[in-house]
Amino acid sequence: MKKTLLILIALCNVFITNAQSSQRLERANKYFERAYYNEAIPIYEQVFENKKSFEVIKNLADCHYYVNNLERASDLYKYLIKNYRKLVTEEEYFRYVTTLKAKNKYNNAYKMMHYYYTNSKNEEGLKNLEEATTYLENVKAIGERYQIKNVGINTPNSEFGAIAFGNDIVFSAPKKESSFLDKMYGWNGQHYLDFYSVHKNNIHLGDSIATHFATSLNSKLHEANIIFTKDGKTAYFTRNNLVKGKRKKDSKKVTHLQIYKAQFEDGEWKNITSLPFNSNDYSTEHPALSIDEKTLYFASDMPGSLGSFDIYAVTINNDGSYGKPINLGPTINTKRKEQFPFVSEDNKLYFSSNGHPGFGSLDVFVSTINDTKFSKPDNVGFPVNSGYDDFSFFINSTTKEGFFASNRPGGKGGDDIYQITEQKPLIIKKCKQIIEGTVTDIDTKELLPNTLIVIYENEVELQKTLTDSYGKFNFEVACNSSFTIKASKDGYTKNQKTVSTDKTRNKTNNASLTLKSLEQIAKEEKEALALKKAQEEQLKIENAEKLKLQQKQKTEDVIANEDNIVKEKGQIIVKTEEVNFDYKLWYLRRDTKKAIDKVIDLMKKYPDMIVEIGTHTDIRGNSRYNKELSQKRATSVRMYFMEKGIEPDRISAIGYGETKPLIKCKTEDACTEEQHEVNRRSEFVIKRIF
Repeated sequence: MKKTLLILIALCNVFITNAQSSQRLERANKYFERAYYNEAIPIYEQVFENKKSFEVIKNLADCHYYVNNLERASDLYKYLIKNYRKLVTEEEYFRYVTTLKAKNKYNNAYKMMHYYYTNSKNEEGLKNLEEATTYLENVKAIGERYQIKNVGINTPNSEFGAIAFGNDIVFSAPKKESSFLDKMYGWNGQHYLDFYSVHKNNIHLGDSIATHFATSLNSKLHEANIIFTKDGKTAYFTRNNLVKGKRKKDSKKVTHLQIYKAQFEDGEWKNITSLPFNSNDYSTEHPALSIDEKTLYFASDMPGSLGSFDIYAVTINNDGSYGKPINLGPTINTKRKEQFPFVSEDNKLYFSSNGHPGFGSLDVFVSTINDTKFSKPDNVGFPVNSGYDDFSFFINSTTKEGFFASNRPGGKGGDDIYQITEQKPLIIKKCKQIIEGTVTDIDTKELLPNTLIVIYENEVELQKTLTDSYGKFNFEVACNSSFTIKASKDGYTKNQKTVSTDKTRNKTNNASLTLKSLEQIAKEEKEALALKKAQEEQLKIENAEKLKLQQKQKTEDVIANEDNIVKEKGQIIVKTEEVNFDYKLWYLRRDTKKAIDKVIDLMKKYPDMIVEIGTHTDIRGNSRYNKELSQKRATSVRMYFMEKGIEPDRISAIGYGETKPLIKCKTEDACTEEQHEVNRRSEFVIKRIF
């Protein structure tokens, strides 16, 4: 029984806790819908501890984002993307990236948006991201355009909307005198805004010297961003929708902003009226006047806007009536937020936006007005723009002095007013580098003027030029790319070089090239051919000599190894038994063939051996007869060699007649028959062994 009671108590506690959590979430959501973000945050934080749903985390992140607690917002968006990636939209990625920029993590911000566009297959988004990144690098390269100074009238609360009015500076700030009956602004927990003023010479003396500008213009709700006609008799300003002291709300119980007009009469601001294009269902805010005061510019989220807030223009007719508000279009407006317009005396429209390429949150942009057309807006650069909200820009185009507001760290409070002095013109240049070089003859080192130089990027011809009288050339090229430089000149070979540029501005890259004379090439080819031939001839001689030495050595080896081969009287001969012939006959005798077979065996043993068969006669008979007889005898021996299989080209047969006797006989009778027979012989001379 006791155990059952404990279980019931536990279930009741869970039910009560869930019910309380649901009630808190419902209350937080109501605050969120009414833009009471400061009121919603602590409730969402309580719910977040017990219920980490997509809706709770997203709304809590958005609340911190809107009240400029970007560190906490960053952590929550990161958690959201990590755990609910499929539910996260581009808007959450955008806001997370904004918080990263506020922490100076621009590289991480780029990677995050690149990741989102890549995974969502948004080619246009990727293209715009790359273009915006390059554009901001170009703006950043200008350096600091303004000298800025945090003014003394700032407090820990928010001050903004500073504008010159005569010798005074009029601005907006939370009500300085407070009582326990005063209501607080649910968005940021501060008092509602009023108008204050200070003499222009005293803006650095402290906030205590600022006084109410006009009590008749201040109400219990917001008043901000006042402007004046040149005669000082008419003012336009922003105020919450207030009718007879009571706020007007839309269907979601949100009180929107409206533009009001006031006239200065008898030393007092009177006739405060709401402009006819105001509405209970949307906001109109931040009025600005054209130079001729015939056009009123303002920001609004009215139906038909391209983004959350767009900048509009409305004609002020001569009778004081107003035309139909006209959206300034996609040149000025984006799908995000454009606010705080201001028109300078040199006819430039300044405004703040988080939709154009910026450094984070709201940045100040400028567009030149030409009749009813507007130039593409440019980011005004550093240090006016930062990773935080930079807005309510005002400048005197003659003195180059003015004000803007920012909630960047290092100030005195939420939004602070900064005094500015423009020091540099807004000249945005693309990142450029120089490719330069000289063209010279590779052999003579002479400079080559009038050489055609063509530069290509991705195989597309960009520029061409001729080298000057010093053989020099140069091109101005884009950063972070790759280029091919090609050189050509009549009578010379062509040459080229590839140069890759990085992101370093104004860097000089050397692309010097050398060309070779065709005449020199022909000369060198001729010389090379002659040298080649000489080398080949020398090689032949060396090879022949080498072969000769090798053959000589082999021959010596054969002579050493073969007993029948000997050197005799400068010849290498095969020693055999005598090969004699009968008197006046040339036929081989049977007894001589055995001796000849020894020579044949050697020739078969050494296939490269070449042998000369030399035959001789005695002196009997005339020399002609003996010459013919000896030739017949040599031929007879040769035929025997061929019969035994020796190739004909390996044996030669020469008859020497009686010219080379072994035994010299002065007369036929001077020698015996045996001596004559010795002279009738055959000899085998080796002409080559290998």
